[in-house]
Amino acid sequence: MNTNPLAPYLPLAIVLLLAGVLALVIVQLAAMLGPRRPSAIKSTAFEAGSESSGPARQRFAVKFYVVALLFIVFDVEAVFLYPWAVNFQALGWFGYVEMLVFAATLVVGLIYIWKKGALEWEH
Repeated sequence: MNTNPLAPYLPLAIVLLLAGVLALVIVQLAAMLGPRRPSAIKSTAFEAGSESSGPARQRFAVKFYVVALLFIVFDVEAVFLYPWAVNFQALGWFGYVEMLVFAATLVVGLIYIWKKGALEWEH
């Protein structure tokens, strides 16, 4: 009888170890076998198809983070809508009313942030 409580996790540990070793081997092979032809053009900073302008460490406005948080909130809403839609018939009217309350809460929040101007983006 096996008395070690970690024994069931041994296959997982082996897979994680193999994945780590494989990642290291791939990086090493790419470094050894990959082409090395540095040039001035390859060394310049390049992003989104245009030359970079300004310092790399500039501060973002708080509005940027507010929009990001709002995106996450409404993304989480979509995560809740999918299982509800899959089990719509099984949930019946109770599930329908609960989702209406949930959606109404989100709509009220959206109206509030819209009225506050949180979705307006200044240039």
